[in-house]
Amino acid sequence: MKALRRYIVAGILVWLPLGLTILLLRFAVRLMDRSLLLVPPQYRPDELLGFHIPGLGAILTVILLLLTGVLAANFVGRAFVGGWESLMDRIPVVRSIYSAAKNFAEIVFSDSSHAFKRVLLIEYPRKGIYSLAFQTSAELGEVQGRTGEDVTCCFVPTTPNPTSGFIIIVPRKDVTVLDMEVDEALKMIISLGVVVPPWRNSKTVELPLGKPSGSGEGG
Repeated sequence: MKALRRYIVAGILVWLPLGLTILLLRFAVRLMDRSLLLVPPQYRPDELLGFHIPGLGAILTVILLLLTGVLAANFVGRAFVGGWESLMDRIPVVRSIYSAAKNFAEIVFSDSSHAFKRVLLIEYPRKGIYSLAFQTSAELGEVQGRTGEDVTCCFVPTTPNPTSGFIIIVPRKDVTVLDMEVDEALKMIISLGVVVPPWRNSKTVELPLGKPSGSGEGG
């Protein structure tokens, strides 16, 4: 029975990720295919070819994003975006939603931002207990001035849902920058610590205990 259970679990570990990947990709492709509704009915690929080709909407979506980016980067586009944001800022409920979404997009997708670019290890909720965190800001203005220390702002996500959590201000001397990538840390958080990313750092002499044998091969 133990061998049977092991084989079934092994089969699940093969098919479950594959099935979820296919479902998510199908959902994304179908969602982007709806951009074809922007095209007049008589010029849509389905009408011209007589059959549906999945993924054409994804190509159109990429083209629309590129064109929007090109237009928003020039003087006329910036003026239009500025006017649009000014209009959004005058609508009470929409203002809060639009502002929050814009700030989140700028943090995640901006190359100039340092937010969510580094994985940190901090002692939280008390000394001797460690938590994974993401750096969100290194310039804290008044907060840094009033603490009298060089501090950094950390986002500590909850598990298994890393989209919620809380921020804490930690002295930079108490922060350890990890080698793992952000996506690897997210996998570890979502899996409740079951999926541990491989540790590729060869500089172990400086570490208190070095690299444990077999460390980082979980998952």
